[in-house]
Parts: sequence; structure tokens; C-alpha cells
Amino acid sequence: MEFITDLVQLKIEKRSAITLGKFDGLHRGHQLLINQVLQKKKEGYTAVIFTFDTPPSKLFNGQSNKTILTNQERRILAERMQMDCMVQCPFTKEVACMEPEDFIQDILVKKMNVGFIAVGEDFRFGYKRKGDTTLLLELAKKYNYQAVILSKEQYQGRDISSTYIREMLSIGNMELAKLLLGYPFFISGKVIFGKQLGRTIGIPTANQLPDTDKFLPPNGVYASCVQLGHKKYYSMTNIGVRPTVECTNRKNVETYLFDYQGELYGTDLTVQLLHYEREECQFDSVETLKKQLYSDLITTREWLHI
Repeated sequence: MEFITDLVQLKIEKRSAITLGKFDGLHRGHQLLINQVLQKKKEGYTAVIFTFDTPPSKLFNGQSNKTILTNQERRILAERMQMDCMVQCPFTKEVACMEPEDFIQDILVKKMNVGFIAVGEDFRFGYKRKGDTTLLLELAKKYNYQAVILSKEQYQGRDISSTYIREMLSIGNMELAKLLLGYPFFISGKVIFGKQLGRTIGIPTANQLPDTDKFLPPNGVYASCVQLGHKKYYSMTNIGVRPTVECTNRKNVETYLFDYQGELYGTDLTVQLLHYEREECQFDSVETLKKQLYSDLITTREWLHI
């Protein structure tokens, strides 16, 4: 998949089918749009996701929600979905101030050779979000593209959205988050050297420092799963600040892989969180912590049926 982050370099020669949005999570609602674009790919179009490198709210008011997917994770998922190209547009003041029709003409038509656009019914674009789906449809004939507007995908009467998913993650409802996402919520990152306390108590863990912009569920213990090459390992993961032994300022992710032997330092690891077991606790001693962790291992194996 081609990955473009500079509008100066943006030039798509072949007729393109594009879906546009923030795409935080690439959840089931987003996947409806992507499937529309992939259908056009079968007709010879270049399948493109157009998104931004940072949430627009960060430029306008300095605030930015933590994201379900990091930019790197979003890119990897888009490639797995068989997209041809992802444009991760820098959200600069110049881009933010483009009039809606200028955005269509100068970027979508001239730079991306658009022939098909799929967006959600709440799609807005251009300066002060003045562009909407009505304008997009009105300009279709003028600029020779087809536009498809899709209604929101829903679950039990509620729109599937990144906000909905973050709500479920914030209370540790990993099962419903998976249903809304269409895949298990995951944390990716390189395995780093830790305190190696786990080795001393017979539970060696792979330690990760997640991206600071990554939205994380509550601190605590999770049943999890790790994919290494073509092999899957069930696992137990702790998210937190290690209050018993260290109490760090930044959250750590520590994962114990069942039935795995070997070193993982330096490995890019993707940990899927499947079920929230319990909250993180501070224990009065390392020995008490050890007893609890062995109890957690039993509980986790039972939930995973292994």
C-alpha cells in the first residue's frame, strides 16, 4: 500500500475511489465505507483512504482525544484491508482554511483524479466545516465523480462511533468493544527491557510502553492474545503503573505468554485484549503480589479455556 503524508507529493494517475474521514479505530462503520471503495477497486479504480495526521480539534482548540488506533496501527490495518493508498494529510491551517469546493477541485480532482467518493451522512469538510454531503452531491456532475452517502452502522439502536467504542473501553468492556470494532482491541509496540521482576517469580513478561496518544482501557489484568509470526499465543496482560514495586508516571503494558519460551526484546508485539479480569491493586509485599498473579493465571486460563 502506498502511504502519502505530503500534499506536494500527492499525485494519483489512475481514476480513484476515495473514502474520507478521521477513521479513528477503522471500526465497523468505517468498514462499510471501505467496502464501497473496494468494490470500485474491482472495476479498476485505485482504492484510497484520505485522513488526517492529527485530529482537527487539536488545531482549533488545542485539545485532542487519545485515539483508539495510533497512526501506525491505522496504516497497518488499512493495508490489511487491501487498500491501495492511504493519504495521511497534514492538518495545517492552510488545509483547514480551504473552501469546500476548492478542496474538491484542488485536492480530490486535480491531485487524486477522483471518480468515486464514499462518506458517512455526517461528513463535513472545508473551512468551518461548511461543506456537507448535500454540497458533495451537488458538485458531483460538475467534477465528474460519483458520490455515495451511507447511513451510520448501528448496534442496538445506537450509532457505532469512535466515541461509543472509547466509552466501552473506558469501563473495560472488551467484548463489546470487539463487536463494535470488528476486531479485538489491541496495543502494539516494541518490547523493551523492564525490571525483570516477573522472571524472579516465575512469570516473565514482555514489557511495552504504549504510544502516549493511545487510548487505553482501565489499569488492571486482562486475558489477552499475541500473534507471533503464524502462531498465536494466549496470554495474560497487565496495564498499569506497578504500584507495589515501582509506581511509574507512565502506564506500562506487561504480557505473559502461555507456553512460550524465548526472548522477545526488540520485537514489535501486538497484544489483543480480550477480557478485563480485575483492576490494578497495590499489595503490601511482593510475595502477596506473586500469590495474586498466580491466582490470576488460573482465572485467565479458565476464561480462555486453555
